[in-house]
Amino acid sequence: MRQHYQVEILHDLSQKVYIPAAANLETPLSKVAFGSQSIEASIEIHEKPLISLSHDVADKLKFPDLKVPLHIFSDQESLYIGPLVGIFTSGFTPFQMRPIGERSLFFAKLLSVKKSVGAIPFVFGEQHINWDLGTINGLFYDGGWKNFEIPFPNVVYDRLPNRKSERKAEQKNIKERLQSEYLIPWYNPGFFNKLDIYDRLIQDDRIAKFLPETLPFLSFSEIERMLSEYGHVYMKPIHGSLGLGIHQILYEKSDSYYYCRYRNHQGENKLLKFNTLEGLMKQVFAGKRLNRMLVQQGIHLLRIDQRPIDFRIHTNKNNHGEWVVTAIAAKVAGAGSVTTHVRSGGVIKTIAEVFPSEEEEKQVTEKLSNAALLLSKALEENMEGIIGEIGFDLGIDRKGNVWLFEANSKPGRSIFKHPQMKEFDFLTRKLSLSFAVFLAERAIIKPEEVFG
Repeated sequence: MRQHYQVEILHDLSQKVYIPAAANLETPLSKVAFGSQSIEASIEIHEKPLISLSHDVADKLKFPDLKVPLHIFSDQESLYIGPLVGIFTSGFTPFQMRPIGERSLFFAKLLSVKKSVGAIPFVFGEQHINWDLGTINGLFYDGGWKNFEIPFPNVVYDRLPNRKSERKAEQKNIKERLQSEYLIPWYNPGFFNKLDIYDRLIQDDRIAKFLPETLPFLSFSEIERMLSEYGHVYMKPIHGSLGLGIHQILYEKSDSYYYCRYRNHQGENKLLKFNTLEGLMKQVFAGKRLNRMLVQQGIHLLRIDQRPIDFRIHTNKNNHGEWVVTAIAAKVAGAGSVTTHVRSGGVIKTIAEVFPSEEEEKQVTEKLSNAALLLSKALEENMEGIIGEIGFDLGIDRKGNVWLFEANSKPGRSIFKHPQMKEFDFLTRKLSLSFAVFLAERAIIKPEEVFG
C-alpha cells in the first residue's frame, strides 16, 4: 500500500524541502516537481511523517495548499510530489456555484475523494489552458468551487460528456499535444462503438460466449432470419447511449404478427402490431437512417414479477493497476418498457433484493463478477488508449448464461440513487482517481510501460 503524507508549508525557511525517512526514497535528490513544474531545491530527510515545503518552493511550484495528503516518488535525483490529476471536460458556465452546469454536483463529489486517494484533482477545459506559460487555471472543489493556477498535470482523466464534444478538433488537438509534447498519460478516452466492440471481441474465444449475435442493419431478410432463430431482436443506434432509440421487434408464430416495442419522443412506451415486417419498418423507422442502426439477438432474460431484469456492473482499475468489480445492481424493466433504464420506468434493486436466497445471491454475484473481469481485460487488450473504468450492461438468460449487451467507457451513475448503493458510489469515484496515482508513478518510473 503506497503511503501518502500531509504537506505543510514553512514560512521561516527558503529553498528547502523535507521528506519523511519512512518513505525510503533513494537519495541524493536535487530537484522537486509538482505536475509539469520542476525546480532545484535542497531536499533533506526528517523523522516527521510530513512533506515540508518552504514557502518559496511552494510558490515556484504553483502548489495549492489544500491540506491534502500526497504521495512522493523519486527518479534520477528528482522528487515528485502529487499526483496532480487533470479531469478534462466541456460544458463550462460563467456561474461560480455551478461552473459545469448540471454536472457540477457530480464533479464536486468526484473531487471530494482527494484526501482518501492522496491526489490533487481539478477540472479543466480548453479555455483554461495557457500554453505559453505551461499552466492551467484549474477548477478545484474544497467546500466550494475555487480557481488556482497550477502546472500541467501528471495525468489526465477524460470526462468529456458526449461524442459530439469529443469529435471537436480543439479537443482532439489538446489531447494530442498533452500526450505527445508533454508525455502526459490520458486515460478513459473516447466512447465505445457497439459494433466495433463486437467485431473485436468476437475473435476472442474466452469472450465470444458472452456476445449476442450483433450485425449492422443490411436487409429485412437478415432481420427475418434472426427473428426465426431467436424469436425477437433489438435494433439500436450504433453510437447510442442511455437506452435512447432502442426498438424491440418480435415475431409471434401463434398469430403470425410482428410487434414493435419502443419509447417515443414524448416518453411513452409503445407496443404496435403489424401484418408484415416491411409495414413495421416503414411506419416505425420512417425518416430514420437505418445505416446507423445495428440488429442484436434477443435474449430471453430472467424475470421478476413478469418483468425482465438485467444488471449494471462497474469495474475499475485500482491503485495497483488491477481490474476490480466496484458495483453490481439489478435493473428491472418498467411496465411495457423496451429497456431497463430508469428514465423508461426501470427500477434499481440490489442483488439481494432480487435473489433473497443467500446462496443464489452469491452465485449470481460471482457469475457476473467473473464475466465482467474477463470482459474488462479483453477490452483493455483490444481497444486503443488507457482504460481505467467500464460500465457493463449484462443479462442472464433462463438457462443461467451471461450475455453482454453494452460496455460503456463513461458509465452512467443512475444505480447509485439506490440507498444501499452509496458506498459503491464512493468506491467507484475513489478508484477512478486511485488509478491516476498508479499511472502517474508508472509514467515517472517506468514510462516505457505507459507510452511504449
